[in-house]
Amino acid sequence: MISVKLPRKKTRQIHIGDIPIGGGAPISVQSMTNTKTTDTEATVSQINALAGAGCDIVRLAVPDMRAAENLGNIIRRVNVPLVADIHFDYRLALEAIDQGIASLRLNPGNIGSEDRVRKVVEKAKAHRIPIRIGVNAGSLDKVLLEKYGGVTPEALVESAMQHIRILESMDFYDMKISLKAHDVPMTIAAYRLMSDTVDYPLHLGITEAGTANTGIIKSAVGIGALLAEGIGDTFRISLTGDPVTEVKVAREILKALGLRAYGATLVSCPTCGRTEIDLPAIAAQVEKKLSSVKKPIQVAVMGCVVNGPGEARDADVGIAGGKGVGLVFRKGEIIRKVPEGELVDELFKEIDQLLAE
Repeated sequence: MISVKLPRKKTRQIHIGDIPIGGGAPISVQSMTNTKTTDTEATVSQINALAGAGCDIVRLAVPDMRAAENLGNIIRRVNVPLVADIHFDYRLALEAIDQGIASLRLNPGNIGSEDRVRKVVEKAKAHRIPIRIGVNAGSLDKVLLEKYGGVTPEALVESAMQHIRILESMDFYDMKISLKAHDVPMTIAAYRLMSDTVDYPLHLGITEAGTANTGIIKSAVGIGALLAEGIGDTFRISLTGDPVTEVKVAREILKALGLRAYGATLVSCPTCGRTEIDLPAIAAQVEKKLSSVKKPIQVAVMGCVVNGPGEARDADVGIAGGKGVGLVFRKGEIIRKVPEGELVDELFKEIDQLLAE
């Protein structure tokens, strides 16, 4: 099968710590802690769990000065760049920079007077700290809501441009932009318009997407559609619950689009009336064992020996079930027939050999 490469819209590049964003760099995965930033142990533990799952950048809430002053204690104990999420109080941004934060998430229009904004901008520029402008549908200015008759893609983009112009007027261009709504079509339209308006890197997200049951679908549809069009340089899946799940979902989206290679990919058929083995149980067992495989191989678990090896001929290695038996194959070529109870073990013998080769 010939691989199809998706387009990428050209954007300028910034750096969050040692992670490049935009300018053709690999699309990075972000998440956010849900611990109290004043709780060093809990926050460090969650950041390390996120990093272990493959998160590239982690954001932390900084609601008050105690949280801002504790950032350094956290930064010194983790190995991923951290972003301070700040609203209203410019002093929190100044303290976060002093503590060694890699990036700020703030909107210059809501941290006070021009003098206060300038203090943050000058310090960020001196320390080469990028700023993420984040516009949410739920917090649009009343003037814009009246102008556009409610939340619209145009209102979201104009709100972002107001903040962008403040920073540009101070000769600051080290920024990325996000435009989030829980409405998927609204979000897609807003990012398309923003992509046509500026060349700053874009941070994608469907905000308040919900629990894993619904949020994964909304995020995959919205973010996946934009990434498939070449829009987006970094993103976060926003789910209610354990943020580690966000990272796992994000990586699967990138894998599905061929935008990044993360470990093994499982190809598994949906079963039909020809299936004569317990395919769901076997597939689940294989998927669990594959979680420890870091190399980008493709593994197939098919329910039918009639056309399983043919349908999965692009898989590096796979199995196809029959009545009480199954076939082990590589790149569509059958290697041997084995009893059903030995299929998983025989599959992983081939996987281990493949990895060794």
